[in-house]
Amino acid sequence: MSSNITRRVVLRGTAVAVAGVALAAPTAMAATRGAMTGMDHSGHTGHGGPQPFDEMYQGRHIVGKAAEPGSMSAHHGDGFSVFIDDRELHIMQNGDGTWISIVNHYLPLADPYAIARAAVDKLRGAELVPMMMNMAH
Repeated sequence: MSSNITRRVVLRGTAVAVAGVALAAPTAMAATRGAMTGMDHSGHTGHGGPQPFDEMYQGRHIVGKAAEPGSMSAHHGDGFSVFIDDRELHIMQNGDGTWISIVNHYLPLADPYAIARAAVDKLRGAELVPMMMNMAH
């Protein structure tokens, strides 16, 4: 076997290295994002908590704000409420820091703002029907 390195060997090694970086980058980014969203920021709406929002999105008025006593979100301890056209969207925060809603229950998203927009997309113009909950337990 020759000790000379051929261009083919160098190109093959470069391709393997690039493929390894391309495959490792999303995993590293997801791990970093998971560590950041998993931090406990309860009790304040500073840098890590959900940010309030109030906008029109696809013709729907979406609002996110600190939960008021007696709201569904206050009941679950999440401390944040989302409304679509003045109707409360039931949201919950998962243990890993992601959020889900009654409309997008199997689609965890990064924050209540993303949840509100995803719910509007999923509703496709339909009205949000109030969710009846037995909150006396």
